Amino acid sequence: RLSLVGSEMCIRDSVLYHSIAFFLGFLLDLILGDPYWLPHPIRLIGNLIVVLEKRFLSKETKGKEHKEQEKSERRRGTLLVFIVLSVTFAVTAFLVIGAYLLHPYLGVAVETIMTYQILAVKCLKVESMKVYQSLTKEGIEEARKAVAMIVGRDTAVLDGTGVAKAAIETVAENTSDGVIAPMLYTALGGPVLGFLYKAVNTMDSMIGYKNEKYLNFGRTAAKSDDVCNYLPSRISAYLMIAAAYLGGSDFSGKGAYRIYKRDRRNHASPNSAQTESVCAGALGIQLAGDAVYFGKVVKKPHIGDDTRPVEYEDIRRANRLMYLTAWLGETGCLFFMVLIILL
Repeated sequence: RLSLVGSEMCIRDSVLYHSIAFFLGFLLDLILGDPYWLPHPIRLIGNLIVVLEKRFLSKETKGKEHKEQEKSERRRGTLLVFIVLSVTFAVTAFLVIGAYLLHPYLGVAVETIMTYQILAVKCLKVESMKVYQSLTKEGIEEARKAVAMIVGRDTAVLDGTGVAKAAIETVAENTSDGVIAPMLYTALGGPVLGFLYKAVNTMDSMIGYKNEKYLNFGRTAAKSDDVCNYLPSRISAYLMIAAAYLGGSDFSGKGAYRIYKRDRRNHASPNSAQTESVCAGALGIQLAGDAVYFGKVVKKPHIGDDTRPVEYEDIRRANRLMYLTAWLGETGCLFFMVLIILL
């Protein structure tokens, strides 16, 4: 019985430390964002991906049959995913566990910093607001440059409305990928699971393209990202719908829910249109549609109703919706942590 009580106390203490670090990390992200001068672990993961890609993708494949070459590229792409996830797990687990073994307070401090580095609430706002500032003050050329930093499509062909739509879509989609999904994984498994998710997401953004170069090599990375985001993207959508109801006259909760139910599958990815459809419905605008990637027009269905023109101000509204969604997600996660501590 004493052993059982001691075990329960240990679990409660662990959850208490975790919840403190989880909340403090969230606050740090809201305050600091991602300063360019501060080294970021995701850049290190990206550097590792680049090194492995150069090593594996450039391997000699001449003389091989087409199907054999495709299988070879997939195997090497899978090996890249395995190595990146293994290194990420080993490093983060060593840092977190080692810090807690030295002292619980040191563990909380290290976990707080790592949680802060996993989330991207302020960074997403800062980068998208650069697009807004360029559109309203500096002109279309600067706006195209600013939006090119946060989207993968060709931006040279975009007019002001197209630039604004691209920024809004990025904020909407990354409310899941950059905010709620990493938040949920970090809440569930601490920085170790949080950074594993970020590694998967980074691999998808770098090699998960369906073009000639990455179609086979990046297949495992892309599929892993789809699997990891399946539930979080849907949780994010419902949190964003709740945020639309709570956000005041700028948003329509009913519109968010209606467009979500209708258009949440209007994307090649099973996850990307989840929050994008909510955002379009909440703002009463139409997003998505055809886009240019690597010089080629990619046909895409529209998301939302064209009830009014997209405005530059919608970028600010999308960010406010993202912040409300982030706070709802953080509050929900902390609520369940407190329940575990109290029960």
